[in-house]
Amino acid sequence: MTDNSGTEKAVHPETGAAQQSSNPAAKRPAPADAAPKPGAAPRPGVPKPGAPKPAAAPRTEPAAKPAATHHVKPAPVPGPAHEHPHPVVVPTVSDPSEWGRVDDDGTAWVKTAGGERVVGSWQAGDAAEGLAHFGRRFDDLATEVALLEARLAAGTDARKTKAAAVALADSLPTAAVIGDVDGLAQRLQAIIEHSDEAAAHAKEEKERTRHEHTERKEALCAEAEQIAAESTQWKAAGDRLREILEEWKSIRGVDRKVDDALWRRFSKAREAFNRRRGAHFAELDRERAAAKARKEELCTRAEELSDSTDWVGTAAVFRDLLTEWKAAGRAPREADEQLWRRFKSAQDVFFAARNAAASERDAEFGQNAAAKEELLHHYEDRIPEHIEPDSATLDSARAALRELQERWDAIGKVPRERMHELEGRLRALEKRVREAVDAQWRRTDPEAMARAAQFRERVAQFEEQAAKAEAAGRPRDAEKALEQAKQWREWADAAEGAVSRR
Repeated sequence: MTDNSGTEKAVHPETGAAQQSSNPAAKRPAPADAAPKPGAAPRPGVPKPGAPKPAAAPRTEPAAKPAATHHVKPAPVPGPAHEHPHPVVVPTVSDPSEWGRVDDDGTAWVKTAGGERVVGSWQAGDAAEGLAHFGRRFDDLATEVALLEARLAAGTDARKTKAAAVALADSLPTAAVIGDVDGLAQRLQAIIEHSDEAAAHAKEEKERTRHEHTERKEALCAEAEQIAAESTQWKAAGDRLREILEEWKSIRGVDRKVDDALWRRFSKAREAFNRRRGAHFAELDRERAAAKARKEELCTRAEELSDSTDWVGTAAVFRDLLTEWKAAGRAPREADEQLWRRFKSAQDVFFAARNAAASERDAEFGQNAAAKEELLHHYEDRIPEHIEPDSATLDSARAALRELQERWDAIGKVPRERMHELEGRLRALEKRVREAVDAQWRRTDPEAMARAAQFRERVAQFEEQAAKAEAAGRPRDAEKALEQAKQWREWADAAEGAVSRR
């Protein structure tokens, strides 16, 4: 990408941030490669001594002054996870000529803290093109350093990053480049120094992750062991064990020895669950076989009772048989359904016969209901709704009620749906007589009279206390006594009113 000034930018491989690119190829034509000066170490891309020089690329216009070269801005060199990084900042240069030169004879020089040194020989063009060429080689080297910084910041194999940084640092004294070599050396040294810290941090992170994964597998083992020991939800528990197995497979990085021990625990729990589940279903099969035998016996007994005419007693026996049927448990599915049809068929035969007999009985009960209704009409006139509690009227009502009750029982039963209505009318007549008897008794109740007199005595006592308190100058005590006297007066009035109403 390019900024507003036309300078090419590079994108940081980790952060995605735009950086200044040291590659000036986007702004000037690439020159032919240069041949190294005799005695210089061979470099990739540079012809060996004695090799034929490549022909210079044809140009249609004079060579221009080398464009400004921008080094890649270094990525921060990471420290430990708990510290801030300390990047080594290299000043941005605008011209490779600040860091070296190319003589008219093609000899290329670079400036370092230790003085100038020859980096190669340029024979493929003029000095400006040679300077640009060696500047681009420096840019490539700076890009490699930036990539190492990015790898270290990302925590990618600090050991290999350190080894690459050491190799680059060793090659710098003989590198055929023109640029801030000392700055690159400092950045490489920072990478080397921080690689050990990054490696230690990576080791700590690896140990932490291993510890977390170990704890997770231990928790899965404990859950599996609990399921194996306690769960009776066989399907849900089996599904959960399969989920645990899938989760187990996704957990990596546990120490092999520990992982093997945890796997043995988990496998043992699964096997224990499978054995317990198998034993459960084997026992269930035995129980179903026993239930089948028990239900066959109940079917035989029900079939023997299906012709009985002891409606009440046999119905009770069928109820007991049904209770035993439910308690017997489930037989195998097909057998259970077949046996139930046998049992219900015998039950239906008996109850159908009982219902037919009940229909005949209901006809008789209908006649009884009509007789009882006629009886009620007769005695409702003889027992008035309001009975005076004098001896003659009350005695007549009581005698009529006794006659009614005797004739009522002699008639017999009525249909169930009429029972509530007829019994209710009988209870109403009994209530009339009973209330009249109670009223007569309350009129002559000596205890009620005595109780009313006692309440009046208590009223007099509290009124006397109020008068004494008032005379003694204790108004609050007087007021309290008057309140109590008022309460007792209300109770006395109520007791006397109850007696008078009788």
